[in-house]
Amino acid sequence: MQISNVDTSLLRLLQLSSVSLPVGGYSFSQGLEYAIDSQWVNNTEQVKQWTQWQLSQSIACLELPLLRLCMQDLTAKNTSKLHEYNDLILASRESKELRLTDTAMGEALSRVMKTHQIEHTFKRGEDVSFVVLFAVCAHHWHINYATTALGFSWSWLENQISAATKLVPLGQTQAQHLLSDLQPNIVTAIKDAESVTIDNIGACLPALAIASALHETQYSRLFRS
Repeated sequence: MQISNVDTSLLRLLQLSSVSLPVGGYSFSQGLEYAIDSQWVNNTEQVKQWTQWQLSQSIACLELPLLRLCMQDLTAKNTSKLHEYNDLILASRESKELRLTDTAMGEALSRVMKTHQIEHTFKRGEDVSFVVLFAVCAHHWHINYATTALGFSWSWLENQISAATKLVPLGQTQAQHLLSDLQPNIVTAIKDAESVTIDNIGACLPALAIASALHETQYSRLFRS
């Protein structure tokens, strides 16, 4: 059996999207821990609703459009635009912890990239978004945007459901049902992101921002964010 370039790119995407990739995604609940502790979210259906809102109002409106723009400019060899996109996505983080989630995972991914000899144009010590570096890796490994968007969204979703499994708590079977039920929302988010231009990029989830900000001083917690 001959392995094609498409198969090789898919393997790279699986590696990049894997929960075992040492970027610390499992360390962050993105406000979910506070929401559960405060009983805003306390069962499977409410976890589903919380996650659906994030997919439609954040992932589809901020992360995926910027992922697409980054990959487009990388293909056009216009890497200077990446710095503008990086500034935009970090400025769009509505709390210190949400920004930390992005930059801490970005820093960890940068270390992984170094081991694979994947170069980027950001200076050492500079705050870099995980989203931007995810795009750089995908471009380096010749993964197209549509497939990259699926991998990115799936990785985010898996980490959120993993956090909910520990915090609600949910059983493993409930978690698997949630992952199955939410897969169509990933497809919808990717489709919706196609119409988002640079002029209307941005997320607005006040409850998420409040939960994330209050989580910074939560008395007892399992997650960094």
